[in-house]
Parts: sequence; structure tokens; C-alpha cells
Amino acid sequence: MSNFGFLRLRVVNPYELAFREARSAVGAQPVLAQAEEYKSVAEAVADCSLVVGTTAGARRQPQLALRRLAEAAPELRHHLQSGQVALLFGSEKRGLSNQDFSHCQWLMRIPTRVEHPSMNLGQAVAVCLYELARTEHASPPIARPKPATAEELERMSALLLQTLRASGYVKPRTGASGEEKVRRLVRRLNLQAADAEVWLGMLRQILWKLSA
Repeated sequence: MSNFGFLRLRVVNPYELAFREARSAVGAQPVLAQAEEYKSVAEAVADCSLVVGTTAGARRQPQLALRRLAEAAPELRHHLQSGQVALLFGSEKRGLSNQDFSHCQWLMRIPTRVEHPSMNLGQAVAVCLYELARTEHASPPIARPKPATAEELERMSALLLQTLRASGYVKPRTGASGEEKVRRLVRRLNLQAADAEVWLGMLRQILWKLSA
């Protein structure tokens, strides 16, 4: 991360606190020392307007668009000019779960040979960040509407699910799978911040009418 100028590390439920004292490359210790800890992915990405998960894409069916690193990097660099971007990496053993994927707008993979799709986590991070740091062909900043943050999208997802249950469209017994479907649906809309506020207002009004 430090090699390529990415200094804000966020970790979700780290295995042990000792990671802060882990030996790392010269000059990179501040990245570990200043790492931010969160209890959930939702909290970790709340202020980000684009959340992209990483996966080998070999045996999973995440129900999200999956892009190769080379085609995804220009869009990520472009988005970084106007908003915060979260790039999610899972553990080396299991990767990201379907619940983790539900917080993402889309997914990204490093092209590898079919016989050996998985990479060492540190190497995968380095490859992705190197590609993002290549700015020689990046387009100049342009004015863009402010995109909705993950926190705003999470509020909208929760309110939409509550409204669907109140209307009878979704049964009360629907569990995590229903929440994940709604979360994925909302993120595929690519809403601007102003549009998210409008949707929240409409959903509150519908829910109020249903409960009246």
C-alpha cells in the first residue's frame, strides 16, 4: 500500500491485535499503526461511494458484474477524483463471502491461468494498487454529481426491505438472503447522493401510508 501511495487501511474483525506490530517493509509501519478497525463491512465502507470486491471468480456465483483488473482500473481512478473508493480483499483461505459481496457495486479479478486462479493476498493487493497508481493515461478531473455513499445506500436498503415486508411483497421470515438481494439491487442503481435522498423520502412516505 505504501509503495503505491495508498495509506488508509481498514480492517474488519482482525484476527489479532498484533497486526499493528507486524514487521513490514521499511517506511510502511505507519500504515499498520494507523489502520482503522471496524466490526462489519457496512461500517468500514459507510463513507465510500464506490465499493468493489475482489475475487478469483473461479467457483463462486456472486450475482454481480465481474470485471478484469485492466478494464476496471480506469473507472476506479476516475471515481477517485470525485469520491471515496473501497477495494475489499478477503482472507487468503476463504476470500469474501456472499454477504460481503452484497455491499459491492461490482467485482474485480486479476486474470490468472485457469489451473491456478488464487493469489497470495499481499501479492494480489500489490498488483491491484500498482494498476490503480498508473496515472499517466488517466483522464483529467471533470465535474460529476456526488455519488451516494455506502451508508446512504445501506439506509435505503434497510428502508426498502422494511417497506417490502410491510406491503406483503417480502415475507417477514425472509432472512439474510432477502437482505442481500435488496442490497445488491440498490447498489446496481448507481445512485447519486441527491437521488438517494429522494428515494428515502418516497419510501418513508409509502411506509407511513402502509402503517396508517
